[in-house]
Amino acid sequence: MVNVAIFDYGAGNIFSLKNSLERVGATVDVITDFDKPNEYSGILLPGVGNFDPAMNSIRDFSKTQFLDYVGNTPVLGICLGMEMFFEKSQEGQEKGLGVINGEVIILPNSMKVPHMGWNDLEIKKPGKILEGVDDGSWVYFVHSYRVKPTSDDIITAESNYGIKVPAVVEHENFFGTQFHPEKSSTVGKIMIKNFLDVCKR
Repeated sequence: MVNVAIFDYGAGNIFSLKNSLERVGATVDVITDFDKPNEYSGILLPGVGNFDPAMNSIRDFSKTQFLDYVGNTPVLGICLGMEMFFEKSQEGQEKGLGVINGEVIILPNSMKVPHMGWNDLEIKKPGKILEGVDDGSWVYFVHSYRVKPTSDDIITAESNYGIKVPAVVEHENFFGTQFHPEKSSTVGKIMIKNFLDVCKR
């Protein structure tokens, strides 16, 4: 049994994410602060909300406190949660966590924003949360922004819908998906299970 925490920054319903984790055998707590010692094997930043309020909810406890709390614990950021890993976002004025160099930019005017729907993954390189996921697998996106890393080395999968969008990133103990694995059927279940396997190590 793996004990993980979802950080709830007040953005909305995290029920489906909690359910998805529990269905593959995790024990899940929902936390709203970092005041207690970190006793979790993994931490998740969910994918609903806006950049500035989400960052402010972390900064209420200070970025340093958050990163000290996390330490070497695996962190999975979903959609907005992944965008928070970066230095800044065009969605707001607040600084991101800065654990990955780069920024978050709005999708181009040529696309309907927000982009919602199923798109296939182009796997660029092996990744821990992509084990057992086939190239061309379909996952579910709901987003208006995309990440733009300084280095493409952290990108393990992309999705192409007129432009290349980084879909999965991995950097040290930080893992991110631009799509929602908890809404991505069997493929998403594999990735969630893979993240929990990382948490067990």
